[in-house]
Amino acid sequence: MKPRVLITRAIPENGIEMLREHFEVEVWEDEHEIPREVLLRKVKNVDALVTMLSERIDAEVFDAAPRLRIVANYAVGYDNIDVEEATRRGIYVTNTPDVLTDATADFAWVLLLATARRLIEADRFTRSGEWKRKGVAWHPRWFLGYDVYGKTIGIIGFGRIGQAVARRARGFGMKILYNSKSRKPEVEKELGAEFKPLDELLKKSDFVVLAVPLTKETYRMIGERELKLMKPTAILVNIARGKVVDTSALVKALKEGWIAGAGLDVYEEEPYYHEELFSLKNVVLAPHIGSATFGAREGMAELVARNIIAFKNGEVPPTLVNREVLNVRKPGFE
Repeated sequence: MKPRVLITRAIPENGIEMLREHFEVEVWEDEHEIPREVLLRKVKNVDALVTMLSERIDAEVFDAAPRLRIVANYAVGYDNIDVEEATRRGIYVTNTPDVLTDATADFAWVLLLATARRLIEADRFTRSGEWKRKGVAWHPRWFLGYDVYGKTIGIIGFGRIGQAVARRARGFGMKILYNSKSRKPEVEKELGAEFKPLDELLKKSDFVVLAVPLTKETYRMIGERELKLMKPTAILVNIARGKVVDTSALVKALKEGWIAGAGLDVYEEEPYYHEELFSLKNVVLAPHIGSATFGAREGMAELVARNIIAFKNGEVPPTLVNREVLNVRKPGFE
């Protein structure tokens, strides 16, 4: 019998077809998230699991899945998986870096520009008929936004996506500041970027882009103190994880003018609704679609399949997260 793979949401067909050549594949086709009790039931006879960020993969899941040998996360992040527990049990964990870097970096700029130039407000004004009712073709004080070209951008988290955001900033003639766990001299030289302590970056930046993973250190790293350090004309863009920002503090900052605006693609809980935050005009909102291009999502699906197929063939998966697992179990299905 072929090993069995459960895919908890319908990924692009290219990845599914690759897997079907080697595995018996089941796909949860419902647009709604797979219920926890259904997941626990379906993993009973599963050898490989393709999962999403919103699904908690922990000891309870592992207990329910005695045959499970590899979890392939359809995302760059993997904070939804108890990696330490997986490693202890000899379960491989993979993710999908690189293939969504450019799409996500592009989307950071979508949020940045839309917020700076008040695009969503202007769109609503136009399509609602309010422009026509005003009876004025143009007014010098309508929808005044903030200049981008030649300004200073501060990027918190300078991995693949953070660096890709910086490369785009060069096209806008921007001064590039960054903060990360370690300095990156080669990238500094390439991009003309300057490493700054977090507080200094926040004080000096006109635009702050969050591109860090969610860890114990980054949980709510942007709170009331940090937001008060920012310029009142500054804009915050979050393409990282929602829990990197204290939402209550952000709402206060946007309402009281500590900062000028925010562009958000991620939230403390997802799916999400926050009446007070969502009612504000100086925030641009998207439902976690940073990687939502045909190319990126198909690339993610292919990488998921390549990881699981490599494991089946007794090879180390290309984007193995927990390399310590190699000391516990060799790749391959028994």
